Amino acid sequence: MKFSYNWLQSFFKKKLSNPEKLAELLTMHSFEVAAVEKSGKDWILDIDILPNRAGDCFSHLGIAREIAAITGIKYEVSNIKFQENNKVKAKDFVQVLVKHKWACPRYAARVIIDVKVGLSPEWLKERLKTCGLRPINNIVDIANYVMLETGQPLHAFDGGKLEGGKIIVRFAKEKEKITTLDGQRFDLDPEVLVIADEKKPVGIAGIKGGKIPEIDRKTKIVVLESANFNSQVIRHGSRKLNLKTDASLRFEHGIDPNLTEFAANRAAFLIQKLAKGKVAKGTVDIYPKKVLSKRIKLDLNYLRSLLGVEIPKKEIINILKRLNFQLAELRTRHVEVKVPTFRLDVSIPEDLIEEIARIYGYDKVPSVFPIAALIPPKRNLDIFWEDISKNILKEAGFTESYNYSFVSEKDKNIFGDNNLIELENPLSQDFKYLRPSLMPNLLKNVQKNQKKFEKIKIFELGKIFRNNKGKPEEKRMLTAVISGSQRDKSLFHPSLRSGNEFYQLKGVVDTLLNKLGISNVWYDEYKPTPEDSKISIWHLKKSAEVKVDNEEIGFLGEISPRILADLKIEGRVCVFDLDFEKLSRLASEETIYQPVSRFPAAIRDIAILAPRQVRVEEVLNEIETAGGEILRDVDLFDIYEGEEMPGGKKNLAFHLIYQAKDRTLSSKEIDEIHNKIIKALEKNPEWQVRK
Repeated sequence: MKFSYNWLQSFFKKKLSNPEKLAELLTMHSFEVAAVEKSGKDWILDIDILPNRAGDCFSHLGIAREIAAITGIKYEVSNIKFQENNKVKAKDFVQVLVKHKWACPRYAARVIIDVKVGLSPEWLKERLKTCGLRPINNIVDIANYVMLETGQPLHAFDGGKLEGGKIIVRFAKEKEKITTLDGQRFDLDPEVLVIADEKKPVGIAGIKGGKIPEIDRKTKIVVLESANFNSQVIRHGSRKLNLKTDASLRFEHGIDPNLTEFAANRAAFLIQKLAKGKVAKGTVDIYPKKVLSKRIKLDLNYLRSLLGVEIPKKEIINILKRLNFQLAELRTRHVEVKVPTFRLDVSIPEDLIEEIARIYGYDKVPSVFPIAALIPPKRNLDIFWEDISKNILKEAGFTESYNYSFVSEKDKNIFGDNNLIELENPLSQDFKYLRPSLMPNLLKNVQKNQKKFEKIKIFELGKIFRNNKGKPEEKRMLTAVISGSQRDKSLFHPSLRSGNEFYQLKGVVDTLLNKLGISNVWYDEYKPTPEDSKISIWHLKKSAEVKVDNEEIGFLGEISPRILADLKIEGRVCVFDLDFEKLSRLASEETIYQPVSRFPAAIRDIAILAPRQVRVEEVLNEIETAGGEILRDVDLFDIYEGEEMPGGKKNLAFHLIYQAKDRTLSSKEIDEIHNKIIKALEKNPEWQVRK
């Protein structure tokens, strides 16, 4: 915004610094001066005013107040003393009706009669030109001059052209039209606030005046409008009409309602002086709810702690007085501050402290390192076990997936879940329900990526939402998916062949729970009810419940071919779905130290022909029982169910790892244990150890 240096100087009897030094001084106190340019006998200061200071600093008077506060030089307010004509009264010439007082908190009108409209004096025209405005005539120029001086937009109507001698502040009617002073024609609607006479709009409130009641050389009666409008109403109207003016810029940022009378009187004084007008007695002033000064209690101890510097109390009081704040001391270290109504930006103690620091000088506040005790945050076990679990799965070659917490109507039909929580206002039909499980979206991840990747290993840890007998409930789940036919090369089962994702994923679950410190893990056959089996997402013969002691913590298994067909997923997909709330509760950082044996291990393989309905767990239990302590580990590395197998049979192949803690095992000892295992397995007539 452009300011005239000579104009600013007119507020002070004492000579100000030269324009460049004045610009530097303002910049040091939070006013950025973009440019300083010579303009004839004057200088232009282009000052960037921050939005919070627009209410008082979009004016020469506001900047003069700031200069006075910064330098301590006293300034003088413009002269507003004029002689009223007691023979005529303002209310005899104009009546004001404000229909929407929230949109127009104050409307003041001054009347000046017998004016002589003509050219403005050179000093007035020069100041307007310096600030970027075009001189028109003395009446209009005075209105613009006072706006630039005080920050209060004014508008002058030809009183003889107002129908019925009335001014009505109202919202426009549908399809009303107006032609503005510059000849533009606008279509109005009920969202635009207007100034109207008895019959028609004569101005767009706070934005621009109308063509009909404009001031011309025949004008004798001037009705001077000095009003205060709601900033949101003006901003909305300006945007609606795509019309920006100097007046709308000021009203959009907010103006002090108590400024209207001062600005109207200042303009009346200049019109009386320069246009020889007679000021009618009184002001037509509609001001139903007077705005009073805010009072703020300022704690000087708090000021010191916030700024980190001790400013003498005398200096604090001096700064506040220079900023036009009134003070009343409450206690030794407390003062009550009365804020002038033109400071719309000051409402809390921190605002006052900022003002004090700004005028005192930020450069006087020393830079010091903060002193504070670093207290480690309280450990969040939920986040701790989340991070541990995610890292375990990432080390196992899984990629973490992040999905939306919603599912669609189609997902509901595919997965056959009726306990869903429906959103009242979903973004789309794809986001109609909160997800009851992590599996639907993970399976859709598989479907979208199966053409690009032969092997997919993904997991997600997140919340699910269920409708439990009319009450919504949520809990965290940990779900992982393996899909593909590629030979797996993970650390868990390096020899697994294609089609054995189930046992690979079982190894992942074992490792996960082991690293979380959870023991007594076992797998129980999944036995759904007849009703559940019809809609189950699990393969009925290739799924199991995961249990710790006797508590179920989740499920492990292949996904039902029906689900895979509906989702158009090829091949097998195995999933584990674990209740992470239970995992967090059961997890422990305590581990039992087991020294690594320094004696070599021996590996033997064994293959068993067994009925297809036999569970691997049954065979493992027999092997581990017979093997005793010498049998350190058993790994299933192959399941074969080909057509050439004897009727109803399958082949199970295991690695048996033998190792002692205190010695190297001899071949004889290993053979004895191995034969013992074979005999234990062959006790079951339906099992055959293949030799």
